[in-house]
Amino acid sequence: MDRLIYVAMTGARHALEAQASVAHNLANVNSSGFRAQLNALRAVHLFGDGMPTRSYVVDSTVGTDFRPGMIQQTGRDLDVAVMGKGFLAVQLTDGSEGYTRAGGLSVGPGGMLQSPQGPPVLGDGGTIAIPPDATITIAKDGTVSAIPTSGRSAVNVLGRLKLVDPPQADLVRGDDGTFRLKNGGAAPADSGVVLASGAIEGSNVNAVEQMIELIGHARAFEMHMKMLQNADQNDRQANQILSLNR
Repeated sequence: MDRLIYVAMTGARHALEAQASVAHNLANVNSSGFRAQLNALRAVHLFGDGMPTRSYVVDSTVGTDFRPGMIQQTGRDLDVAVMGKGFLAVQLTDGSEGYTRAGGLSVGPGGMLQSPQGPPVLGDGGTIAIPPDATITIAKDGTVSAIPTSGRSAVNVLGRLKLVDPPQADLVRGDDGTFRLKNGGAAPADSGVVLASGAIEGSNVNAVEQMIELIGHARAFEMHMKMLQNADQNDRQANQILSLNR
C-alpha cells in the first residue's frame, strides 16, 4: 500500500510545481524579452538491498526556452531589440552582472540608463549616464549618443552598451527573471550582437500551448489525488476485513 501512496504523492507534488511554472509563463506572456520556463518530469527508481521496488516522480532541472520572440516596432528612442542571439548586460544589486533581453530602456532618477526591471544597463566602461535636455539615439552596435536640444548639432557619444552572447548552457535564471552565469563571472562583450532601435522583443511564451499544458498538469494532479483516495479507501476496507476475522 505504501508504494501506491508515495508514488501518487510525489506525482501530485511535482504536477503542482509544474502548474506553478506554467502559470508563471502565462503571467509573463506580455513581458518584453521574457523566456519561457521548461519543466520535465522523470521517474527515478528506489534502490535498496534488493531489486528496485518503487519509481518516484522527480522534477528535472528547470530549463529555458531561448527561442526569440516577436519584434514589435515602437518608434521610441530608448527601445532596443536584440536581433538573433545575445543579451544586454545589466548591473545587479550585489554588483554582479546579469543579462536580459528586455529592451524597453529608460532614464532613472539619477540619470542612469536602466532596464525595465530597474538595474542600470552596463556599457563597455560601466554604467551609462544620460545628460538632461538631450535626444538619445542607440545605434545597432549599441553606441549611445546624445544630441543636445539647445540647438547645437554636436553629437556626444556617451558609451556603448555591453552586448554579450554567452553559451546558453552556462546561463541560469535568477528569481528576478535576469540571467546569470553559473560560475558567477562576467561574459565578454561580443561585437557580433546586433540591436534594432525603436523596437522591443516580445515574450516567446505561446499562450495557447501554455494553457494546454496547464490543463494537462491539472488533470494529472487530480488523477494522483484520486489514487490517494483509492489507497485510503482500500486501507479502510482491509482494516474492516481484518477486524471481522478476529
